[in-house]
Order: sequence, then C-alpha cells, then structure tokens
Amino acid sequence: MSKKFLGGLFCGLFAGLIATGATGVGVYSFCTQRAQHNQQAISEVLDEKTVSKLSELTSYINAYYMDEYDISDVQESLLAGYVSGLGDKYTVYYTPEEYEDLQISTTGTYYGIGAGLQQNADTMQVTVSKVYSGTPSEEVGLKENDIILYVDDIDATSMELTLLVQKIRGEEGTTVHLQVYRPSTNETLDFDVPRRNVSLPSVEGQMLDNNIGYIAIGEWQRTTSDQFKKIVEELAGEGMESMIIDVRSNPGGLLSSVVNVLDYILPEGTVVYTEDKYGNRETYTSDKSCLNYPMAVLINGNSASASEIFAGAIRDYEYGTLIGTTTYGKGIVQSIFNLTGGDALKVTTAKYFTPNGNYIHGVGIDPDISLEYEYSGPADEPYQMQYDNQLQKAIELLSGE
Repeated sequence: MSKKFLGGLFCGLFAGLIATGATGVGVYSFCTQRAQHNQQAISEVLDEKTVSKLSELTSYINAYYMDEYDISDVQESLLAGYVSGLGDKYTVYYTPEEYEDLQISTTGTYYGIGAGLQQNADTMQVTVSKVYSGTPSEEVGLKENDIILYVDDIDATSMELTLLVQKIRGEEGTTVHLQVYRPSTNETLDFDVPRRNVSLPSVEGQMLDNNIGYIAIGEWQRTTSDQFKKIVEELAGEGMESMIIDVRSNPGGLLSSVVNVLDYILPEGTVVYTEDKYGNRETYTSDKSCLNYPMAVLINGNSASASEIFAGAIRDYEYGTLIGTTTYGKGIVQSIFNLTGGDALKVTTAKYFTPNGNYIHGVGIDPDISLEYEYSGPADEPYQMQYDNQLQKAIELLSGE
C-alpha cells in the first residue's frame, strides 16, 4: 500500500507540474527551454531528501493512521501545498470542483445566499459587505458589517475567500449554517441560510437630486460592462448631468471587465498596462468615444485590484475626483491556467501599472478628497444614502455646493 500511495502521489504531482509547464509553453513560446526548466524544477522539488521524507511519512500513516482515507484527497492536498509553498496568497491551486465553482462566481448566477463578502488580507477576517434585497440573506436577518466566524464547522479565517465562498454555495434547497458576530450589538448569532438560485447584478444605479446619476459596481464580472452601459444609457435618458461611480468595497474581478468599462468612459489612450517576469508588456487601450460627465469616484481600503485599475485610470486622465480613503494596494495580475484533469492553477503572472506608469502594489491609490467613512443613520435600520458622508460629499461636489 505504501508503494501504491507514493506512486499515486508522485503521479499527481508530475501531472500538475507538466500541465502547468505545457500551458506556459503556449504562453511564452519557448518550448524547449521551458521543458528543460520544468524538468530541473521537478528534480529540485523531488530531491532525494524529499522523496525519502515522503516515504517515511507514508510508512507511519499506513502503519498507524486509524481511519480510511482517499488517496486522491491526499494528492490534491499535496498539489495545493506545493502551490501554497510559493508564499503568494494570490497564487492558488483549484481542484476540479473548486474551479467549476470559481467559473460560476464570475457569471453572477449561482445557488447561494445573496450576500457580498470581503476579506481582510492580513487577519483573514470575513465581513458581510452587502446584503442583497429579496435574497435568503436578507430573509434570515444577516446585516452589512456582520463578521462571519464559521461556515458550518469551518473557521472563516482558515481559508482564502474564494474557497470559503464555495463552501457557502451548494445545491439548491440545502442550507448553510453561519455563525456571525455583529459589532453593532456585540452579539454572536447563528443563521441557517437556505441556498437558492441567486442572480445578482454587479451594477446598480439610480438618479439622485440635481440630475446626478449614481452607479455602484460591486464586482467586475463578465456582464459588468454591459450592465454598466445599460444603466448609463437609462440615466442619460432621464436627464443625467453628472455621475458618481461607487467602487467602495469592490474586491476586483476580471481585468477584461474593467478595461471594457474604462474604454466606454475614457478618451483614446492607455487605460492600464502589465509587465510579466520577462519584461513583456501588454497594453490595454480606450478608443476615441467617451463619456463627458463631471464625475466623482468613491473608493475605500477594500477597493482592490480591478477597482484600483479603474480608480488609477480615472485619476491619471484627470477625468473625475476620487473621494474616500486609500485603496487596498493590489497591483498584480493573476492568470488562470486549465490543467489536464479539469483542475486549474491561478498564478500571479504580472504587475500592472496605471496609465502614467504608477505601480501601486502594497501602496494603493490615494483619494483626491480624503474622507473617512461615517454613517450617521440608525444602526438597526437599512442603509440610507442621506446618512453616508462620503456619498454626500460627492453629491455636494457635483452640485457645486
């Protein structure tokens, strides 16, 4: 059994590495060099000491571990551990099931609970950033700013948010047990939340006073640019004269999505560019067509990645005023590579730079008007715009008050 375990374990590792190498070959077009490099890397990882240690671990497990185990689970854990050993929290190995869930999350339609979540990169604390109307989360009483402690029996701080979300989602009609801490009342609460077919818009908009259009972008999904354009056209038809774009607590998403929105907004030129480890540069541009509305953009410390690309381009083009607090500071790009068994590797492949060449990783983007968020409304009632000081500042700016 020990030899069978080791054989399967090595096959799993080799399959993952070779598939990754093959994908890299396609991207960088230097087949022979990459193949040689991969073989050298494999030899370095599976050196004599490591193989001996795996054999030693296996002998103890097979001799003393009291329960049955699935070898494929151990192999997947080995692959995940190999990737985790890089020390980059943004580089992740996905099993076939995890990758399927990840693909679903970018469409905005899934069996879930209808809540937006955000995670602190340092503490791994998970907070409810939004409860969507008419969803199971609203029905059971989850509230914005609730801190997720446990998802069923899983400590919410024990895994990266995309993986935790996959534990919250599941088959329609089933329930997920959430234990949360509510800072506003200093309570620990338990909720059994039913999973339903939830279709969430990534963009919401409405007309405010003084013909100010308000557009909130919750995440950069495949459909975001189409939703954004539709809402702008609707507001323009209602007589919009200026606009507020809210990307507060927007954790990011698809690069193509934010580029499409920036192309729609900005005049001709570069909106963002990336550079990989070999110095290869890829530039994303906007055409001549553009919007001509006075604009304010709301940002905060949880505006990350694609949201920072958006804010950085608006700032560099001097196309609007940034209001709020310094953004998260994620200036690196991840690419997802399909592996041979339906699994996938999300890996950091490049740095991105704002149009003026600013690299904001670990730094973030400072607002033009620095204003800490204060909400003066009743804590036990739903959010109301008039109590949001950052939004009111944007309204004041665009109204000329």
